[in-house]
Amino acid sequence: MNLVVQTESEKRMKMQPVKGTRDFYPPQMAVRNFIVDGWKASSIRNGFVEYDGPIFEYLQMYQVKSGDEIVEQLFNFTDRGNRHLAIRPEITPTLARMINKQINALPMPIKWFSVPRLCRAERPQKGRLREFFQWNIDIIGIEDVLADAEVICCSLDYLRNTGLTSKDVVAKISSRRLLAALLKNIGIAEEKLESLYPILDKKTKIPVEAFVEMLEKEIDSPETIQAILKLMDIHSVNDIPDIVKLDEKAQESLDELKRVFAYLEKMGAEDWCRFDMSIVRGLAYYTGMVFEIHDKSGDLRAICGGGRYDNLLSDFGGPKVTATGMGMGDAVLEILLREKGLLTDDSLDIQKLDYFVACVDGDLFDEAVEITTKIRQKGYAANFSYKTNALKKQMKIADSMNAAKCIIVGGELKESGQLVIKDMATGEQILVDATTFLE
Repeated sequence: MNLVVQTESEKRMKMQPVKGTRDFYPPQMAVRNFIVDGWKASSIRNGFVEYDGPIFEYLQMYQVKSGDEIVEQLFNFTDRGNRHLAIRPEITPTLARMINKQINALPMPIKWFSVPRLCRAERPQKGRLREFFQWNIDIIGIEDVLADAEVICCSLDYLRNTGLTSKDVVAKISSRRLLAALLKNIGIAEEKLESLYPILDKKTKIPVEAFVEMLEKEIDSPETIQAILKLMDIHSVNDIPDIVKLDEKAQESLDELKRVFAYLEKMGAEDWCRFDMSIVRGLAYYTGMVFEIHDKSGDLRAICGGGRYDNLLSDFGGPKVTATGMGMGDAVLEILLREKGLLTDDSLDIQKLDYFVACVDGDLFDEAVEITTKIRQKGYAANFSYKTNALKKQMKIADSMNAAKCIIVGGELKESGQLVIKDMATGEQILVDATTFLE
């Protein structure tokens, strides 16, 4: 057995958080709650219900979805039963496992959302942490592209409610099914597609020269490479026939994508959305519409991304059931909201009370505690000072706790059985009978 022996200096060393993780002190927790509460409100508003799963799963689940290379990107371990496990880097495999387990009992369609805490063993950088929160919404069991449009609109619904506008963000939409048909039409073999998608996904993230170099390693024909470069630069579905001849499959895929945009227009989201062939999404499991939402300046990573994945449930041993969904992380989102002035350290209340109970006389302190307890039992948020300081100081404490009202116990009303209730916003004070008020 190997024992780790610490030196005295190591024992005295101040412990630091692991790189890529965050401590949520009350101010940071207020920010997190602001984001998460908004995600949940938008989900519920759009007809989704919440679920969750375990924080670790069998490592094989993630290998099934993303291949063996995913292992290096995960925090994985072997438990005492010699089982190979991994802390969840995403929740979609868990969703597939859970639905497959009860597939015959669950009413279709399934509209679920989740806000899991996720971990990925990667190099921390701006907008990308080892530990983060992610909003996931999924619609399962609806083949019509209306479900795809609804996923996009739900994502935009949240962003709109934060104060962002179509001048700030854009939903870039494409189709993996359409791209596959077009690539085949310009001479790319079907078995090459899976290795080509991750390269195409890098088109807007690396210099053009580096992108072309990656294509040249996969494709021998300069003409085919030029055709791909032209395709990746298309921003209107009407320009596609000018570059690639459409066969029946390509035309069907194009018509399907046009229906997505037609639904988005009916949902009032057309100003937020545009076609962008360079949106590929690196994961091979997408089968239809794919999208990403970006800040219009292009300075940040994608705010969110998703698409249709019709094979995932069957890949995990279940039936072939159609599905579509998206994921939005909190790290990039927070950066964007701060840059736009929609989230500041002063804009959120760390604490908010209905009542603060101030005690003028020290001998009535126990009564103040009793009053506070009764208020809490009635369902209100209430607090008091642990010390019987001067009333002026207690009022400052009440103000720092964002108390809506302050109840003043004692003073001239000590023997009257009455309480003073002060409105902290207006300064207005009223007298109430203590017994009646606390009933």
